[in-house]
Amino acid sequence: MPPSESGSRLDTALSRQFPEHSRARLQEWIRAGRVLVNGAAAKASLTLRGGEQVQTEPAAQTPLKAEAEDIALSILYEDDELVAIDKPAGMVVHAGAGIHSGTLVNALLHHFSRLSQVGGELRPGIVHRLDRFTSGVLLVAKTDRAHRALAEQFALRKVRKLYLALVNGPVAAESGRIDKPISRDPVRRERMTSRLTTGRAAWSEYHIRERLPGQTLLEVLIGTGRTHQIRVHLSSIGHAVVGDKLYGAPPSDLGRYFLHAHSLQFTHPASGEPLTVTSPLAPELEAWLQKLRG
Repeated sequence: MPPSESGSRLDTALSRQFPEHSRARLQEWIRAGRVLVNGAAAKASLTLRGGEQVQTEPAAQTPLKAEAEDIALSILYEDDELVAIDKPAGMVVHAGAGIHSGTLVNALLHHFSRLSQVGGELRPGIVHRLDRFTSGVLLVAKTDRAHRALAEQFALRKVRKLYLALVNGPVAAESGRIDKPISRDPVRRERMTSRLTTGRAAWSEYHIRERLPGQTLLEVLIGTGRTHQIRVHLSSIGHAVVGDKLYGAPPSDLGRYFLHAHSLQFTHPASGEPLTVTSPLAPELEAWLQKLRG
């Protein structure tokens, strides 16, 4: 590795040396042990000194087009322009980070003959995303016109996004607003953080929906859509989402974290009329609440 890469992360340096490959693809090679630094496997976060001997064994290119798979979908709303899916926890929205099958996109391609192509062949119809273990409403565009109109509404923060989150501990105030920037955690790269002064602006408003033994059910309205936003913000005030070990929640046998995209309110891209799509709580989340109430 040239001396100019001294102080660089391994994956960042490789992306400069191999600009024809995406950083995500290079990180896949590193995780698979296909990149050796001075003869040994290394992590993507390795800080280079410059002058290292780096060997790469490129993996075969993954498909640049998503393939249809017969995966069941729960549809909350559908018309000629768009469809609202009730995404289950555990389902990834589109391919990435070594996952190329079993995604929402794979299922969409099986169920619908027409999807927007604005996002490309790996993300047809995808206007926005939900984290893998977040369930609830997710909008998908069938036409390019709908995709552009919906994307603009998300970008201009005209979509009302309401979530249900069960957090650990009794929340003192009946309502509150968290206004803290969110950035990548410099130490644990899989996490985001609101502890730094730098980052992208983000705000979340919460209202108590129900007080339960040792836990509190909140309605959370977000005006921005940053990565892990609700999880980071609630953890920052000492109330991590139940089951969310990444952000400090104690172990739970829920099997996921308790965060659900309850409703989306937006303007229909064709009619111009307001439309609200609501998703009932996932069965496992409702069962958890019933156990607490019982």
